[in-house]
Amino acid sequence: MHRGHEHESANGYGATPSAGHNHATLPRQPAQWQLLHETAPPEQHEPSDDGDKDLDLVTVAFIDGFAAATDPTSFLRLAKVPFEATAADGAKLSLLRVEIDAVTDVGAVTPHLGGATFRYDPLPSQMVSRRKRLRLVYFDGQGLRALDLAEATRLSA
Repeated sequence: MHRGHEHESANGYGATPSAGHNHATLPRQPAQWQLLHETAPPEQHEPSDDGDKDLDLVTVAFIDGFAAATDPTSFLRLAKVPFEATAADGAKLSLLRVEIDAVTDVGAVTPHLGGATFRYDPLPSQMVSRRKRLRLVYFDGQGLRALDLAEATRLSA
């Protein structure tokens, strides 16, 4: 129903009804060329087991708790974050710091057809997104390795 009347056909001449603004269409998959806020392919972000399903919520709780902790070292022990561990490649890791960044997206880019140029748009206030990012920085004997909470808790001690 559309303002008291219904359109019976797409062309107005009595043809069989087609998908128009009064007729349901089959859901289509969105066409998206990028993954927002991610740096790795999606297959690397699939949960490996049931313990990883709510890891984003656990990370948010970790950030809030760590920021408020009067004893950060004890907080890390309670969260089972290893201070010294062995990486999958055999490197010995030593925890140096916990980094928490506040990220606010205030603009968006859209590529033009062909991808050589793009369009930039500042975001209106209701579309601005805010998030916090957590990195646990380890030294591996050669350089620094930044791990997320899941990667750090899976290290072998």
